[in-house]
Amino acid sequence: MNTSTRTERPPSSGKVWLVGAGPGDAELLTLKAARVLAQCTVWLVDDLVGRDILDLAQPGTKIIEVGKRGGCASTPQNFILRLMARYAREGHAVARVKGGDPFIFGRAGEEMTWLKERRIDVEGISGITAGLAVASALGLPLTHREVSRGVTLVTAHTVDDSRPDWSSLARSGLTIVCYMGMSQPDMLQAELLAAGFPATLPVAIAAQVSCAAQRHAVTTLTHLAATVQARHMTSPAVIILGEVVRHAQALPQQDADGVDSLAMAI
Repeated sequence: MNTSTRTERPPSSGKVWLVGAGPGDAELLTLKAARVLAQCTVWLVDDLVGRDILDLAQPGTKIIEVGKRGGCASTPQNFILRLMARYAREGHAVARVKGGDPFIFGRAGEEMTWLKERRIDVEGISGITAGLAVASALGLPLTHREVSRGVTLVTAHTVDDSRPDWSSLARSGLTIVCYMGMSQPDMLQAELLAAGFPATLPVAIAAQVSCAAQRHAVTTLTHLAATVQARHMTSPAVIILGEVVRHAQALPQQDADGVDSLAMAI
């Protein structure tokens, strides 16, 4: 006799879609994402999703804000999981709408596993992650063949507070795109310098990539923290490290305080 307290449920008639909404600009949605969003009857929407994307919802769609942003009050992840399961079991097509790509620093893997374990139909739809969208936004070739052998996406923030192997990355010759590095830019700068990245390494910081409020700055590693502070730049943002930054076409205009005079010298 099975004494397990876990109740087995029949497969759900609903479905959950883990939808990547891209970096913010609604025109950067994939065609599949736009089509599925128009068909879903319940949306669970993260804070980083462009507000114009909500216009794709059909009349009567239930839209629930489940904000999750570093350094801010966030909706508990367990609550979001339960909401997805609840509405799918009620027969809804549920869109879990995430900024960027849900499978790049977006918890989609955890959510997909959790839903499958409960026999809930789930499918992912890729979106353009900010770390790649920044290339076209700044006219910056992340893999310029004359100076970069490739590109690596890393996060400066992890669940266990571990850090990337910066020393290996410093020796790699790759372009580095760093997510979630804005909370302590001074610490990040110190770690990178200590790991062997040159002080004169070109750096670009881009916030709210592809959105009307996009802001960016170009500097060198030794001035990374000072530039973030002087420009009052905050998340969501990515930091690009590498010689490819010299090829950026969308250089910011110099402010009256001369913050970006460094950009002309890299």
